[in-house]
Amino acid sequence: MTADAAMERINLILAHAWMVRQFLKHADEVQEDEEMLDVHRMIFDYARAVEPSYQRRDAAEYVRRARGKLSKLRKVAEFFAANYQRVSDHTNFQMAAISLKFVVQQIDEVLTQVQAPAPAPQEGAASDPDAGV
Repeated sequence: MTADAAMERINLILAHAWMVRQFLKHADEVQEDEEMLDVHRMIFDYARAVEPSYQRRDAAEYVRRARGKLSKLRKVAEFFAANYQRVSDHTNFQMAAISLKFVVQQIDEVLTQVQAPAPAPQEGAASDPDAGV
């Protein structure tokens, strides 16, 4: 998968994470729980970290940032899945936990498929491999 295709795919996946964020941000049940508030804040941070590169259409930077922040997003997704019942066992919370874990899984799968960019040619290097022979 090219970096451009990965950027577009991850951007679509992030729309799902954004809906989880909106649900948690406005859920009365989590307003008094700092650890739970960190979940929607981290989703926000992840989306905002990649947004400028998406707007510039800089796929290489987007992928780099998406990789760099994924461990933090994974951490809050795992935390939320393991702990949402302490605030509510309602179906909305169950589905939000499943959805957020799935988002992380999908982003991870996309990132593992991204082709490494070709290394930039070094200055002064001959473009013909037989040039020095």
